Formats: sequence, C-alpha cells, structure tokens
Amino acid sequence: MLQLVPLQAAGAVVGLFGLLVFAFFIALTLWVYNDAQRHSEQPAFLWAVVVFLAPVIGILLYMFIGREGANGY
Repeated sequence: MLQLVPLQAAGAVVGLFGLLVFAFFIALTLWVYNDAQRHSEQPAFLWAVVVFLAPVIGILLYMFIGREGANGY
C-alpha cells in the first residue's frame, strides 16, 4: 500500500481547495449572467466576463452599477 508523504497530502488539500474556489467563481459568474439578463440594460455577457476576470471588483461593480431593476440588491 502506498504511504503519503505529508507534503503530498497537503498538496491534495490545497488542490481541492483550489477546485472549490474555481467552482465558486464559475457559479458566481453564472449567477451574474442570469441576473443581468433580468436586471440590467447592459449586455449580460459583459457583466459575466467582468466578474470572471476580476471577481471581487466585478461583483461590487455589478451590484452597485449594473443592477437597475432591483434597487441594487
């Protein structure tokens, strides 16, 4: 049976965490795209790209500037 070196186990945990963060960014991008189709006059695809490339700044910009039909919430 294979024994894991502690660094290998730590790498697996870091890799799993990275996958979870990436999945969260994909889910956030899809949510912004769907929400922008309903609540924004700007193209939804543009908002999705902004949020994917710069998640923290992008979601703040979308929430305060992009959502027009939902009073910013």
